[in-house]
Amino acid sequence: MQIQSLLTELSSTTYPGRGIVLGKNDDGDKIVIAYFIMGRSENSRNRIFEKTDDGIRTKAFDESKMVDPSLIIYAPVRVLNGCTIVTNGDQTDTICEFMQAGKSFEEALRTRTFEPDAPNFTPRISGFVNPKKDLLSLSILKSDGGSPESVNRFFYEYNCVSAGTGYFIHTYMGDGNPLPSFEGEPVKVTTGCAIDSFTGSVWNSLNEKNRVSLFTRFISIKTLKTETRIVNKNM
Repeated sequence: MQIQSLLTELSSTTYPGRGIVLGKNDDGDKIVIAYFIMGRSENSRNRIFEKTDDGIRTKAFDESKMVDPSLIIYAPVRVLNGCTIVTNGDQTDTICEFMQAGKSFEEALRTRTFEPDAPNFTPRISGFVNPKKDLLSLSILKSDGGSPESVNRFFYEYNCVSAGTGYFIHTYMGDGNPLPSFEGEPVKVTTGCAIDSFTGSVWNSLNEKNRVSLFTRFISIKTLKTETRIVNKNM
């Protein structure tokens, strides 16, 4: 698979939806994580990322304008036993519950399906990082051809990823009505060296009108020390 520029991928559409990037920095000594959300409606845009004890959660920026929190308020990032879980919905909690019971990332997601937001049937995308094993995993759960009853579950596992390499998956191929679901395998992309330049480049590559929030984290493979950045349009 040929490596693509992450920034080019991000800027190639006005609406990739929500996205996850997992990989390694240019020096190969840190795990790279990015998660972003975008929005077209006032309800979707009325959000921020807020730190929690074990990760982050989405929160209404203006509580008085919140209409339906069911699919937009959740914990995108949680850390469990040194592993980081990042998703675009409440399946984060499902994965944590299964792992606490000694089960796997894949077993957890086999109990879930795409979002019930017809006609889009937004895919559920999920990522898992185990720095101690140098292991990255991605998954997407999506409707089969727009069917409300048939779900396709895809899992991708990457071990000992090369320096400067990441894998990018997102919910939509672009804008539309209904929104077209992501197709194909996660895109192999470039990452970067330092967290601040990486964060700024990712944020600036997202459509200015539709971008809402961005989370990035670099994890030292040797020490497990983390660096985290959060960018909120509404702050």
